Amino acid sequence: MTPKILAVDTTSEFGSLALIAGCEVVAETLIHSPEGFGGVLFDRLRLLFEQRQWRLGEIDCFAALAGPGSFTGVRIGLAAVKGLAEAQGKPAVGVSNLQALAACGNRPLRATLLDARRGEVYAALYDSGLRLLGKERVLKLPAWLESLPEGDIELISTHFAPFQVALAGTRFARWPVVEAPRSLAAPAGIIAARLYAEGRVQDPAALDANYVRRSDAELFWREAGD
Repeated sequence: MTPKILAVDTTSEFGSLALIAGCEVVAETLIHSPEGFGGVLFDRLRLLFEQRQWRLGEIDCFAALAGPGSFTGVRIGLAAVKGLAEAQGKPAVGVSNLQALAACGNRPLRATLLDARRGEVYAALYDSGLRLLGKERVLKLPAWLESLPEGDIELISTHFAPFQVALAGTRFARWPVVEAPRSLAAPAGIIAARLYAEGRVQDPAALDANYVRRSDAELFWREAGD
């Protein structure tokens, strides 16, 4: 029987929901919600299931984009997936946004990055099997670029224009660039389907956010206590 996956992305204002059967995207709903997803997520989820005539009880595994991204958005998506999976007695998967970006590439080495603000990027290097090479990091873009190896590498982001200036006049300016969809539920759902087939799933309660760095609130309280 073909496994069915529900994937949820609320990690930026450009959210999405995706239904996956096997490793094929059956349906995807894009949700642009600059004010947050708390008031719209479940209504859009209900409509998606009605349109495709799927039932929640048919879902074999629930997936959430776990970050890095908006701290509030990450928490909303994880909480929704945890609640749905626990209610149905089904496993869950948390997928890194940087790994989901890597799924949108084509080259042997895939350098993924997202704007982390403060002049920094969230960044990672993956191979074509979507295996993480090293660690996901948050640092200045030039420093990360200089840490990358030689090879057939492509740069992948949801919005690459802000990074172009840093590449001008460098060896990286000739590297191919891929602009991935801003809404990442579909690639994350396909990753989750593969993990489910391999038995690499989690108890929903074990899902955790992938912030890469701590939130401003956490940093403040730690500094206040030092």
